Formats: sequence, structure tokens, C-alpha cells
Amino acid sequence: MLLNKYTSLIVVLLFSIVSFSQEKFTFSGTVSDIKNNETLIGATIYVPETNTTIKTNEYGYYSVTLPKGNYTVLISYIGFQTLTQSIALFENLKINHNLSENSEVLQEVIIKDKNKRSNTRSPEMSLNKLSISSIKKMPVVLGEVDVIKSLLLLPGVTNAGEGASGFNVRGGGADQNLILLDEATIFNSSHVFGFFSVFNPDAIKDLKLYKGGIPANYGGRVSSVLDIYQKDGSSKGFHMNGGIGLIASRLLIEGPLKKDKGSFLIGGRSSYAHLFLKLSEDQKNNSAYFYDLNAKLSYKLNTNNNLYLSGYFGRDVFSLNKSFTNIYGNSTLNLRWNHLYSDKLFSNLSLIYSDYYYGLDLDFVGFKWDSGIKNYNIKYDFKNYISDKFKLNYGVNAIYYDFNPGTIKPTDLNSGINFDQLDKKYAFEPAIYINAEHEISKKITVNLGLRYSLFYRLGQSSVNIYENNNPLTFNTDLQIYEKATPIGSQFYDKNEVIKSYNNLEPRFSISYQLNDNQAIKGSYNRMTQYLQLISNTSSPTPLDVWMPSDNYIKPQIADQVALGYFKNFKDDTYSLEVETYYKTVKNRLDYIDGANLIANKAIEQVILNGQLRSYGLEVLFRKNEGKFNGWISYTLSKSEQQTPGRTPEESGINNGNWYNSVYDKTHNIAITNTYNLNEKWSFAANFALQTGQPVTYPNGQYNYLGITVPSYGLRNENRLPTYHHLDISATLTPTKNKNRNWKGEWVFSVYNLYNRKNAASINFRRNADTNNNEAVKVSIFGIVPAVSYNFKF
Repeated sequence: MLLNKYTSLIVVLLFSIVSFSQEKFTFSGTVSDIKNNETLIGATIYVPETNTTIKTNEYGYYSVTLPKGNYTVLISYIGFQTLTQSIALFENLKINHNLSENSEVLQEVIIKDKNKRSNTRSPEMSLNKLSISSIKKMPVVLGEVDVIKSLLLLPGVTNAGEGASGFNVRGGGADQNLILLDEATIFNSSHVFGFFSVFNPDAIKDLKLYKGGIPANYGGRVSSVLDIYQKDGSSKGFHMNGGIGLIASRLLIEGPLKKDKGSFLIGGRSSYAHLFLKLSEDQKNNSAYFYDLNAKLSYKLNTNNNLYLSGYFGRDVFSLNKSFTNIYGNSTLNLRWNHLYSDKLFSNLSLIYSDYYYGLDLDFVGFKWDSGIKNYNIKYDFKNYISDKFKLNYGVNAIYYDFNPGTIKPTDLNSGINFDQLDKKYAFEPAIYINAEHEISKKITVNLGLRYSLFYRLGQSSVNIYENNNPLTFNTDLQIYEKATPIGSQFYDKNEVIKSYNNLEPRFSISYQLNDNQAIKGSYNRMTQYLQLISNTSSPTPLDVWMPSDNYIKPQIADQVALGYFKNFKDDTYSLEVETYYKTVKNRLDYIDGANLIANKAIEQVILNGQLRSYGLEVLFRKNEGKFNGWISYTLSKSEQQTPGRTPEESGINNGNWYNSVYDKTHNIAITNTYNLNEKWSFAANFALQTGQPVTYPNGQYNYLGITVPSYGLRNENRLPTYHHLDISATLTPTKNKNRNWKGEWVFSVYNLYNRKNAASINFRRNADTNNNEAVKVSIFGIVPAVSYNFKF
């Protein structure tokens, strides 16, 4: 019924546009960087005569349909000069625009000073974009530019503590974020257990973080979408750039396969801190390092067809005296075909492979552990530019999952460990979507979307059967949950459906423009997540296991509403964004006390279904232009979880009452600024402050057979101390760079300038001297100075 209503509304909007009979023509093309033909994602094409605004898609393509006549077209992109061009639209035109970063004046093109920083007309909201040039200026720990850490300076985004992996959005878990690199899923976004991200900043072209108002083409997660695209590579000339830091270095090479038609890009990073361990006799057999590789091939077959092949491979290696070795990382591969059916219909077909691997070799015990998740994804997306006021996106995709919860292998014949394979799990997730953006009037623009997703949990595996279908029992005398004993099992053959789900996921957003510089926006979206990360830590770890929805693990379903006010000041020199949101998530898992998650063949025996809710207020104030620019963000929020008992006799978690989720941060303040003193020196500073993370402390102890056992109060009723730090950096660009091909810069940075000892955790122990109980704060970083050298030619 809901599907029919949305379809009918979209059809009515479509016919209202088509019925407009004035003769019209289309001009379309791409927007690229003049230096290397790199297409620009999200470049703005503005026609002042009709007040029409459109942005390029993920492949730099645009299409505008207008009544015949003469027009002025302004093309702009952050960090580039704005171009103004006159066109005579009396037939369909193909116009490719090239933007320049410098003051070079192109023939028949006028350079404008201003570049629109915020489009109040667009119904997009809860969306943050960061340019790579801005990210590279931010001071970070050990001088390594980090995409994920830069997101933590945005409103509504927090971390799980210093050195923790992942990020949390609007009170959600790190596993609720969909992270895409060239459309391929990244399951673990961190190197070195969270100290660095897997994204090489030199290889990245564009990134967007959707916190709400998520378009219908995205699905599979309930909190946010981080969409990252790699550069295509230069098709005009050969270039190299890279950097040398204290613990890691990187190098990226790009150039033409055939000038102006094809290009290649290959980039690599590697840390080398482990080499210093070899200098010590005690540490020479120990290693801890990471490496990754980015690659991409692009080729323009003709004006209507383009091919892309991109991939990523990364690994972390941690070894202690060769008796304990841990290797983990992501691998992705994506083959894409862009086809232009007409100047109004753009399509993209993608074949995607993604793999996350985790391996553990315990030589001193005599076994090796392997686990991971693979998915195979085919998707076909269409963008239909029906008119200057109506755009339609639609498509299909299908994902096949292969889960390996764990394989145990003996390392040699004398191991004493038997081979064991936890039941592999398989699943299939198809989806179809449609999304329409319609400018109803000069003041109102709406975006309507609908996604229909299905999920099939497939054999080949056995499923436990329990009395009354309850894998958990509740001991009313002890007031604790206990594992139920299976009364049998059922085996499902390969590709036989064990359990299926289907969900409608409507999306809606609207923008009401008060005037040229002010707008009010609202949005609603429903998201469904069929995968659950089995983890009882506050941030993901490499050992965590992904599980599909089945008879006992239900899909998470999120509903989020948001309302915002957006304003630009002084010709877009300043901008203000204020948003408030409310989000609920059904079927959010929590774990019984004492739950054992590693190598658990019956995970349903230690989990309980609950719900999550979060709400808050976000403020983002930016200064976009001038020598001094940056932003201030503030978030006031609450994130709570409730896990009630299944019957009145059961206590659930915290007696069935709402309790703080581990992602709850009441206050979150971030300030980031850059100052360009002159052509030689620029400076940057970041300040971050967050309310301490919720934790559970012991509230007493008892003695049992001579052993002191701590007792705990309600879950997450305590907090770590407030988290804050100040970071600064200075960049020196030698003036001699101007007249030579080789350009270099020195970056000097200090992380945690005033040496704040932020608590990663609080441990409790008995003091050996006084025999008194004491709390011990564990900190990871104090003050960390760093220097790095970046170059390009």
C-alpha cells in the first residue's frame, strides 16, 4: 500500500512536468580539473536567468534542460575558480567544462571571485562534505593525515576514545555506518587497532558523510553513510606525489594510458616503525606495521561509454617473537561501466567484490585461526534528468554474502589441536529503489525516495532448535540469564532459505527557502540493517565477527526525523547550519552478563534484543573565505538503550529501564581553523572536547574461597573523565616551488599540545604496598610532536 502511494505521487509529479509544452533543449557534459582531466564530483552548474541549480554526479556528469534561448552559465567548485560562460540553447549541446585552481584566464571565459559554498535550495540535509585539501591541513597524531579523524570534528560525530577504531554518528554504533570506497564496502576502516584510517588521502577525490536524509540508493546500515571516491588519475600527463613521515611514508603515481582518453593511478603506503624494533636485541623478533595499495584504471571508449577498474588492498601485521602473529585487512575490486543512453539518461553498472580477512597464528599453542566476510555485489543505477526542475534516480542491486565465523587449523602434526570449522553462513540481499527530486516552486524543493529491500539467510548449515523457540532461559532465583539446551537441530542444504525478511524504506526531505540566503529543511528516513557486528567492546576490534539476520537475530530498523535551519552570511563568506534530530532503532542487540562471543557456535544463547534511541541538537558555523577560515561545531545529544525482559518475570538489562549506550556523549565541541599567513607559511589548529564515555565500574566486592570478586552496579551508569586535546601545525612551502616542477612542503605538528592524559580506560586493582583498592587510568597519548615532508611533481 505504501509502495503504491509513493509510486502514484512520483507519477503525478512526473506528468506535471511533462505536460509543460514549451519547446526545450538540453545542454550536458562533464566538469573536470583542467590540469589532469580529473572529473569533479558535486560541481555546481547555475543558470541565473531561470534560477536553476544542478550538481555533477559521482562521475562528473551533468544535464540541464531549459526553454530555448540565450543563457549565462556559472560553473563552480570549492577550491577552483568559478567560470562564467554564455550559451545559445537552440539545439541540444554537449559542453565539457574545465576548471582551474589558479588565475589562468581561459579563452571566452570570465573568472569570477565568488564560489557558492552552501546551496540552501537543495533538500539535502544532515550531509557533511570535506575537501581533501582541508583534511591535509589538519594536525593529527604522529603527523599522519587521517580521513576518519577529520570526521570527528563535525557535529554529531564522536569516537569511542583515543586510539579506538571507527566512529559514531548521532548516537549509533560504529557497525551501523556504511563505509564505501568506490562503491565497495569497507568492513574495518582502521589500521593499527584504530590509530590510523585505511584511506590514503593522496588517492581520494571526494567524500561525503550522510548522517540523515539518506538517499534511497543507499541501504544496509541504520546510522550513516560515508561515501568515498578515489581519483581517476591524470589523462594529460605523468605526475607523482607523496610524503615521508616519522612512522610511515606514501607514494602515488598517475598518468595517461592514452592522452585524454585513459589514465592509471597507483598509490601505496607503509609504516616502518617496526624496523626500529630490530635495533633492540629484546625486540628484534617483534613486528607491528601496516601497508595498503590503491589502484585505478580509467578509459573513455567514446563520448557515451567509460570503463573503470579500481581496487584496494590493505593489511596489518602484528607479531610477537613469531609465536603470536595477527594479520587482518580489507580487499576490494570494482569494475564499472558508465553509459550515456541520451543526454538526459546516465547509467552506471558496477560489479563489486569486497573481503575482510582476520587471521591469528598462535604458534605457542599450535593452531591458526581464520575468519572473515566476503560479499559480491552487482548494481545498476540510472540518473534521469527529466527537466531543469525534476530529476529521477532509480536502480537495483543484489549482494551475496559469505561469512566465515572461524576456522581452526593445527599448525603442525604435533599441535594437539584438531581442525574445526564453525558453520559458514550465507545470505542474499537484493534491493530496488527510486528517488525523485522536484522543485515545486521557487521556494520549495522536495526529495521523495523509496527503497524495497529483501534478505535471505541461506544454508548450508545447521540451526539449533530450542523449547518454545527460546535460546535463553531466565533463572528467577539468581536473577540471571542462562544458556538454553538445544532440543534438536535442523540442517539446511546449500542455498536453501533458512529465514527471509523484506522491508519498505521510505525517504523524504524538503527545503523551504525563506530568501536567497536562508532555508528551513526537514527530512525523514527509514533504514534497515540485516547484518549485526558481534562485539561487546565500545569500538570495533579486528576480531569482531559479522553475523547475518536469521531466526534469532532480527534486522535493525531505524527511523529518523530531522529539522534544520540554514543561512549564509556576507555573500557566503560565513554559513550557519542548525539541526535537531530524533532517531529510534529496533532490534539492537545487547549481551547477557558474562557473554562469551569468541568462537561461539550458538551466539543466540548470549544475546538479547533491545532498542536504541538518540536525539540531539547540532550547530555548525563556518568561515569559508579569507586568510583565516575554519569552523566551530557543537552537539548536545543523548543516546540510550533499552533491553527489557521477554516476560514480566525477566529483568532484562538494568531491570528493563533505559540506560546510557556506550556511544552517549552529552557534549561534543570541535574547533578547527587554518590561517594562511603568506605564500610560504600557513598554520592550523584543532580543539576537541567530548563528555566522557559511559562505562560500568565495580560498586563493591566479595570474597569467595579466598578469591576477591568485584560486583557491578547498573550497566553504563558511570563515565570516563572528559576527553579533550588541542593540536597545532605549521606548513612551510618554500617560495622556490613556484619555478620548478618539484614542489615540496614541510609540515610541523604537535598533537595534544598541553599533554592531556585522556583516559582510554579505568582499571581497578589492589595496591601491593597499601593493600587498598585503587583506580588506575590508562592513557595512550600525551604530547606528540611530528614532522613530515610532502612532495609532488
